[in-house]
Amino acid sequence: MTGAALNIHATAIVINRTGLIFAGPSGWGKSMLAFACITEAKRIGLPASLVADDQVFLSKRDGAIVAECPPSIRGLIELRGTGIVQCDSVSAAPMHYAVLPGSASGETRLPPDDEVAQLAGGFSLPAVRLLASTPVPLAVLMARAPDIGR
Repeated sequence: MTGAALNIHATAIVINRTGLIFAGPSGWGKSMLAFACITEAKRIGLPASLVADDQVFLSKRDGAIVAECPPSIRGLIELRGTGIVQCDSVSAAPMHYAVLPGSASGETRLPPDDEVAQLAGGFSLPAVRLLASTPVPLAVLMARAPDIGR
């Protein structure tokens, strides 16, 4: 890690060349959704890796927000109710989108198209909303952020 980094509670992955950081309250399903996206991406032939689960170090480099993994948890992801499993990983990757919880109650049925997630420490990324119960989360993410598949 270079420079000052902020440790946040999140899960970061990279699909193809697009970095996704899943941010939200504890128990929302960040890890499970991220793992489902990695698995589905590989199934359809896209490269996909975990960057970090539970603890993500964020820093800015050359104008990009970069996520890094603490060495002690590299390649490990906790799947609630299942346990901690190994996952293909990279130690760092630029982040492009923040994946946030969607509203199942219908109060925010259509979030704004230009929504920006304000992460801790002044980091901000374009936001994509996702319900934890989404059966194929990668399909939803690719519909909202088509550059994931490119």
